Amino acid sequence: MKLKAFETLSAVLAEGNFAAAAKVCHLTPSAVSLQMKQIETYLGQQLFDRSRLKVKPLPRAYDVAEAMQVARERLGELRRDIPMTIEGHLRVGIIETMQPLLLPQLIRGMRRSYPKLHLQIQRGKSLELTDAVKAGEIDAAVVGQSETGGSARLHWFPLMVQPLVMIAPPNAREDDPAELFRRHEWIRYDRRTVAGRLAARYVKQHFGAPHAELELDAVRAVMAMVNAGLGVSIVQLSEPGVLRAFPVKVIELDNAPSLRFSLVMRRSEQEERLLGALCEVIRTFLPEPSIPSEPGTAIAVSRQRKRSRAAAKS
Repeated sequence: MKLKAFETLSAVLAEGNFAAAAKVCHLTPSAVSLQMKQIETYLGQQLFDRSRLKVKPLPRAYDVAEAMQVARERLGELRRDIPMTIEGHLRVGIIETMQPLLLPQLIRGMRRSYPKLHLQIQRGKSLELTDAVKAGEIDAAVVGQSETGGSARLHWFPLMVQPLVMIAPPNAREDDPAELFRRHEWIRYDRRTVAGRLAARYVKQHFGAPHAELELDAVRAVMAMVNAGLGVSIVQLSEPGVLRAFPVKVIELDNAPSLRFSLVMRRSEQEERLLGALCEVIRTFLPEPSIPSEPGTAIAVSRQRKRSRAAAKS
C-alpha cells in the first residue's frame, strides 16, 4: 500500500469530495476513487458511503487519516535523522527567464550543503522541459506551470507566483491599457509559452484584437522593442536587472493573470533523496511561493492605487 494514497485520503476529507481533491493532488477523479478503494481493500473496511449520489466519508475515514498523518510525520522525522551522504547527479532544466534568478543561489547552496551532488543544467521552454521530465530525459525542471495543472504523472513543487504586467515605452504619456493598445502596436510574447498564452487570452478578453505583427520568444527581446518605442506588451518580469537593462513603463493590470513557476518532477520519484535535497536548497532562498519585486528600476504605475488616491482627494 503506497503512502501517497493516504495523502490523497487526507485531501478528500479536507476538500469534501473526490473532484476537488483531484485538483489539489493533480490526479483525475477516477484515480482518486481508485486509491480510496485500494485503501478500503487494504484495511478490509468501508471508508465511504456510496449509496447516494454524493459520496460521503464515514467516521472510520477520519480515524484512518488521523492515524496515518501521525505515522507519516514520524517517518519523515526518522528519515531526516538518518545520517546519509547525498551524492550523485541530477539533470535539471530551467527556463531561460528563471536562470538569472535561481542559478547563482542554487549552485552556491548546493555546493555548500551537498558538495557531492552535482547538477547538470539544461535550458529550454516550459513545454519542452516538462515533456523531458515526463519522458525521463531529465530529473526535474523549473518551468511555468500549465494553466490546467499538468499531467497526473507529475508532481509540482511551487516556487513563485508572478502576475503579468503591461509594459509601454518609457516616454508614453498614457496610463490606461486600452488607450495604450489603441495608440501602439501589440508586441506579442510567444504563445507557445504559458505566459504568452495567458497574455493573449487576457488581451482578447479585455481589449479585443489590437494590431499585432511581431511575436517574439524572449522577454528581453520584447522589452528591447518596447524600450525603443516600437509597441507595448504584456509579460512577466521575473529576471533580475532586466528593467535596468531595458527601462520601460510598467502598468499593473486589473485582474491580471498570474504565472506560477514550479519545480516539476515525476510523481513516482518525488520522495527521492536527491530531489529532496534540491527542493530543500531552493527553499532556503525561495521560502514560499511569492511575488518578487524590483523597486526603483522602472516607471511603475498602479491603476488601483491611482484611483484610490483620486478618490481620497475627492
